[in-house]
Amino acid sequence: MTSEPHKPKASTSTPTAGTARAGDALPRHIFSHTPETLSAWCVQRGMPAFRGAQILEWVYQKGVIDPAAMTNLSAHDRQTLAREMDFLTGQIVQRQSASDGTEKLLIAWDQPGVGAEARQTTECVMIPSDDRRTACVSSQVGCPVGCKFCASGLGGLESNLSSGRIVEQVWRLREMLRDGQGAGGPVSRFARDFPRITNVVFMGMGEPLANFANVLGAVRTICALWGHGISARKVTISTVGLPAAIERLAEQCELPITLALSLHAPTDAIRRELIPWAQYSTIRQLLDACAKWFAKTGREITLEYTLLRGINDRPEHAEELAHLAKSLRANVNLIRYNENSGLPFGRPRDEDVHDFQRRLREASVNSHIRASRGRDIAAACGQLRHEARGGGGGGGLGGGGAELTIKGKAQG
Repeated sequence: MTSEPHKPKASTSTPTAGTARAGDALPRHIFSHTPETLSAWCVQRGMPAFRGAQILEWVYQKGVIDPAAMTNLSAHDRQTLAREMDFLTGQIVQRQSASDGTEKLLIAWDQPGVGAEARQTTECVMIPSDDRRTACVSSQVGCPVGCKFCASGLGGLESNLSSGRIVEQVWRLREMLRDGQGAGGPVSRFARDFPRITNVVFMGMGEPLANFANVLGAVRTICALWGHGISARKVTISTVGLPAAIERLAEQCELPITLALSLHAPTDAIRRELIPWAQYSTIRQLLDACAKWFAKTGREITLEYTLLRGINDRPEHAEELAHLAKSLRANVNLIRYNENSGLPFGRPRDEDVHDFQRRLREASVNSHIRASRGRDIAAACGQLRHEARGGGGGGGLGGGGAELTIKGKAQG
């Protein structure tokens, strides 16, 4: 049963750089550090300040998380680092490989005093294409939104992920590519030909803007040259829509990231049937916030629209959506829903999907049909976690949680 969704609420504090500020209590997790905070951490322990930059180079540029292998550190400093710093704070408890190269990890996060079977879990996915390797990451454990067609919200929200644990997901997927190993062996040419993450999308479990400070901190580390070094234009935050948080992101995020609005309906009446949080804001309010985003950042909005058979995929819905999309600078990504057992929605017919796109394009709306990925594994958002807890199965990316699928605009 889907729990009652939480009322929309974003975290209230925002880090000024990376994931932690030097004046704050210094974190123990390496992926929560910036150069400034890690240098301060080192100085507190009698190390030279420059040691922080050396450690970050080992972690991000060389992929080394074993202090014993950090050969330009003194033996004493390596011992201190091993004793007092956490590197990976979770365990991969399940890994799945799809025939199209999609790789999905289920991570159980360390929790003091909690047994292995009861630890909180989230998912992350590596999605390959000819010239891209996209990391799809989660921002929360569970989800507060409770979209009726998505497996992520089954059970509701359990907790926010720290910025470090968001960054750690990208690191894990990158190292999986570098190692060239998938669930059943090599990741074949996807790792051999292009062993690095090029794009990051916040389309996994959770509502990113309801974990505002941690997500923004993670984005800064993901884009930093000392961190993952991924271009901000290749990072996308997908939100179900919090008008105040969208405006706040435009004000506080100095990086040219992409914003995607999970619209999924052309009218407030339909949207409130599908997305419980829609009762707190109208489509018009969301589009007004998106217009302010564009005015502030100059970055075009992507409207995500999951097509559910007989519910929002009719010709009149396409016409209504075209009217909305033309009211601001936006492109539309159409997502075919994939059935998930236990959820009462059907996958649209191919002819209906193409007719929907044709009507949008005839109205001069830039639109794309997003390719479903990982259909032979539990690749939809929250699906692997749901199955691991004894829930039912379903389709791949694009079904049971369409937030997880990849949009062409975001990867450009």
